[in-house]
Parts: sequence; structure tokens; C-alpha cells
Amino acid sequence: MSPLESVSDTARWVAMYRAIESERPDARFRDPFARRLAGTRGEEIARTLPGFRSGLWPMVARTCAFDEILLRTIARDGADTVVNLAAGLDTRPWRMALPPTLRWFDVDLPGILGYKVGGLREERPACAYEAVSADLTTPAERRDVFSRIGAVAGRALVVAEGLLVYLSDEEVGDLAEDLRAVPAFRWWLLDLIAPRLKKMLDKRWGSSLGAARAPLRFAPAESTRFFERFGWREVEYRSTLEEAIRLGRGPWNAWIWRLLGRFASPEKRAELKRLGGFALLERLG
Repeated sequence: MSPLESVSDTARWVAMYRAIESERPDARFRDPFARRLAGTRGEEIARTLPGFRSGLWPMVARTCAFDEILLRTIARDGADTVVNLAAGLDTRPWRMALPPTLRWFDVDLPGILGYKVGGLREERPACAYEAVSADLTTPAERRDVFSRIGAVAGRALVVAEGLLVYLSDEEVGDLAEDLRAVPAFRWWLLDLIAPRLKKMLDKRWGSSLGAARAPLRFAPAESTRFFERFGWREVEYRSTLEEAIRLGRGPWNAWIWRLLGRFASPEKRAELKRLGGFALLERLG
């Protein structure tokens, strides 16, 4: 039997990574709720998923990069609303020092969202928090949610952490167009991988993710240029590997990748940088 039984298990999987990092004495972030929410199911996944530990450093890098970009967009650029798509077991409204005036909307399927809200019912979020149950793969339902949030938001940052990779190119394009249709949605923070990295991840976790009906799908060869035809452009990009090294969380073989980059052509270095990373987009026009 696969250690992953449903798409909701991926949320518990990632929560375990946040728990492991949080419990280090030199943790780069603290999520005191991660192990609670991961639960015994998350601990079972950590014990039985092949190659579980190899996914720790990218998730630490992603969490830190998203934290930093999110806080900066609020403080410097004046984002007054965060729309967290497929929020899963993310606990930023509870664990981060956010302005009390900030409005935060978690959007996800009712099962995983209800589980999280129930698990945190005794905790107080730092900002104005609202959980919105919705199936983001249903266009009419998605557009209705976006319209309702857009009507009360001023300058919104949309967050899609660990979501797009599970969608098809067409589904990502449709999502991009629906987000672009809401004037209040000014920025979009996301992560993405290149085809070469997708092949590597498919070898490691493809069968487990397939059993959970969550195969990896979106890996655009053109990186963030994919989004330009839908009205979004890149304003910042961070490489997963470079971020992990900066944070002191690089993989054991990071020196090999750095050596390859040192002697590679400029084109090859750019390709290596774009294997996997995090991007902040802004709406065009």
C-alpha cells in the first residue's frame, strides 16, 4: 500500500517537514502547530514514504522564501489582503507577526480546511482570518470565491504554495485568467519546477503521488514566461537550491551543483537556476 492515500495526505506530509525544522535548535522558522496538525498520519508518512528526508531541504527553503516575500509585500507594497489557495495545513495567520488589519482568506476543500480550523480552535490568529471552503478545480465555484474576496480586498497578494504542480497546463492557464479578472488581485506568489526536475521527482515519488491521485503535472519549460500571456509577469525569482544554501539547509550534494554552475555556460547556469524555485508575479496593466 502507498504511504499516501489521498491528496490531503500531501498536506500532512509537508506539515511534517515544517515540524522537523521547527524542532531544530537553529530553526529558520517556528511552526508550533505543525506536528499537531500533521498528526499520527503525518508521522506514519514520514516513516514509510521512500525518500522522505530528501524533501526536507526544499520545503524549508520554500517556507522561508514565502515567509520573507509575503511579509515584504505587506510592509513595503501595502498588500492588505492575502488569498491562500489550497491552503492545506499552513498556519501563517497563527505563527507569523502579521498586522491585525490584514485580511487573510484560506481557500481549500472543506475536509482539510475544517480539520485545520478545528485543530486550531483554541488559538488566536494574528490577523482577520476567514476559512473559505471551495473546490478550486471547479471554474464556477472558483470564480464566485474570487469575486466575493475581490469585492472586499484593496491590494491582494494571492499565494499558491505547492498547488500548481498538481494541475495541467490548461488548468493553470484558466486559474491565471480568473485571478487576472479580479482587479484587487495585484500579486501572485507561487512555486514551480522545470521538466528536468519533474522527471527526477517522478522517479522518487511518482508511484506514491499517483496512488494518492495527485501526480505531478505542471512543469513549464518556459518557467514564469508561461504566465505572461495570461496577464502576469515575474518581478522576483529565487532558486530553491540557492535559497537552501543561503539558509544553511542545502542538500549533501550541493557542492556538485555549485561546481556545475561555476563551469557551465551562462545559458546552462540559467537553466540550473530555473530547475525549481519561487516567483512573485504582478498583474500586467
